[in-house]
Formats: sequence, C-alpha cells, structure tokens
Amino acid sequence: MRSFSLPCAALITVAVLVGCATTPPSRSNDLCSVFYEKKGWYESARAARDRYGAPIALQMAVMQQESNFRHDAKAPRNRVFFGLIPWSRKSSAYGYSQALDGTWEHYVRDTGVRGARRDYFDDAVDFVAWYLNQTRERNGVPFSDSYTHYLNYHEGWGGYSRGTHKSKAWLLGVAQKVKANRTRYAQQIAQCELPPPGFWQRLLG
Repeated sequence: MRSFSLPCAALITVAVLVGCATTPPSRSNDLCSVFYEKKGWYESARAARDRYGAPIALQMAVMQQESNFRHDAKAPRNRVFFGLIPWSRKSSAYGYSQALDGTWEHYVRDTGVRGARRDYFDDAVDFVAWYLNQTRERNGVPFSDSYTHYLNYHEGWGGYSRGTHKSKAWLLGVAQKVKANRTRYAQQIAQCELPPPGFWQRLLG
C-alpha cells in the first residue's frame, strides 16, 4: 500500500498556519497589528460582537489582560511542594479567555456550542462577548463601562454584586488598565484597514 505524503511546500504551509494559530501576536498592544498578523481573528471578534453586542475593543482588551492572547495560558501555581514539586493551581482558568471550568460549562449549556474549546480563539472570543453581554443583562453594566465590566469578569457576577472587588486595590488598578487598553484599542481599530467579511475564508479556501 502506498503511503500518502504531503509535498514539502504543503508541509511548510501547514506549519506556518499552525504556528500562526498558536503563537501569541508579536505586538499585543497594537490591535491593528494583532488583526493583520492573526488572519481570521477580526472576523471572529466581529461575529461575536454581532451576536452579543459587545464591542470588539472591549472583547480584546479583556482577553489581552487575561492571557495576553496565549492559547494555553493557565492560572499560576499556589505553591511548590517541598520547594521542588509544582503543586495545585490557583484555579481552573485556562486558555485565551482564562475561563473557569464551571463558567465555560455554563457558556456551553447556554449557547449550545458543543465541542467549544478554550484554546481555540473563535470559541474563546465568543465566550468573552457572551460573558460581557451576561454582565450587561444581569448587573446592568453598559458596554461603555470597561472598568466595571472587567471587575465582573474577574470576580464573577455574584462576587461583584457582593462587593468582593472593593478590598482588592490591585484588582481596581488592573481594571483601570483594561479601561485604558480598551480606549487605545478602539482608537486603533478605527484606523485599521481591515478585510471585508469572508476575505480570509475565500483566500484560504
């Protein structure tokens, strides 16, 4: 039986596409650069915006803060056992969005998106937009209020309602950073020369 093998050029193309899909963007502080480098990310973020109403700049500012766009980001370890062996992690947060296991399961149940993965950008950005919309509906936070949206994202809807963020000065500082990043991203994306809908699908298809 003759085995099937890809030509070298095809292998190189596959390697490049896989690399682009998994490595974080080289300039995460520049949203135009992010979308130019990561083909298809803009269309995924726009689709999530159209589905849930959450602005692209807000989605991306939250994701940048959570994982700096690393697909396999994990929560830090609690401690090191006997000074040598890594111990349990602080939470089950994982992927681009740093969604917890339980919150991700809630998203899957609510949206019916079976097979969604936290280390796939399309799924992760849809989750972020879904979560932001849930925050708007549950706690009445307008999409214009990036600061409060991030506090809800970090503490959870119930935690924010109970005021768990109020004693965390460091978290309030991070929320201010997300607010500033969202403003910068919004200014940048207004200047981006982005492709029309379906451009990359047509090009790569």
